[in-house]
Amino acid sequence: MKLQERVVEVRGKPVHYKMAGKGKPLILVHGLSGSTRWWVRNIPAFAEHYTVYLVDLPGFGTLARTQRFVLAEASGWLLDWFHAIGLQRADWLGHSMGGYLCLQIAACQPQSVDRLVLVAPALLPEGQSWRSYLLPLLVGARHMRPGFLPILLTDALRAGPLTLLRATRDLLSKDIRKEARAVQAPALLIWGQHDTLVPPILGELLCEEIPHARLLILKGAGHVVMFDRPRAFNAAVLDFLSGQPVGK
Repeated sequence: MKLQERVVEVRGKPVHYKMAGKGKPLILVHGLSGSTRWWVRNIPAFAEHYTVYLVDLPGFGTLARTQRFVLAEASGWLLDWFHAIGLQRADWLGHSMGGYLCLQIAACQPQSVDRLVLVAPALLPEGQSWRSYLLPLLVGARHMRPGFLPILLTDALRAGPLTLLRATRDLLSKDIRKEARAVQAPALLIWGQHDTLVPPILGELLCEEIPHARLLILKGAGHVVMFDRPRAFNAAVLDFLSGQPVGK
């Protein structure tokens, strides 16, 4: 599907973003080391029912060389972009670190969020260092689809090791339970069965914290579940966003 490319000014700097489809707005937010390309297997299905908006976070993708990533400022920056493109309320879908940012927005700016989909959001056990995630990353690579590895490597190189390490360090210092309890929007949590970076057991814990949440674990998928099992993932998201029961 051909994406429309637009540019808008956010905090005094030009920001390129993409959109496709027609209908209610749906915001897709990528995770650590990611970019808008991580949603390539999902956009066509979503764009049949929604206007899909995608943007690279500062420090990643197309903004890797022009803007610095600061986790504490990222959700505020995302909201500034959201309002700059003329939106006030939308459905939000975030993966990993993007899920953490979407959860923050839902907790602190509930008027901006209708429905919320969190895909293996960065809920990380306290007391662990970034080095403890090297082995899970290598193990998780076994479950990545071959077609995804070039995307992962290209985006990781664009972001650079300092950005990745700094963002990981900052994520490891966060406890999102307080924000989770403040979320009032209906929420769907999606995990991959073989996610070694953010294990599915953490999804069960997070589901207990968010008042109106349900958890779906997709078999045969790893951390990048939307790329690993796109058909099942897309169907579940569309069912949830339309208010229908979510299939297994």
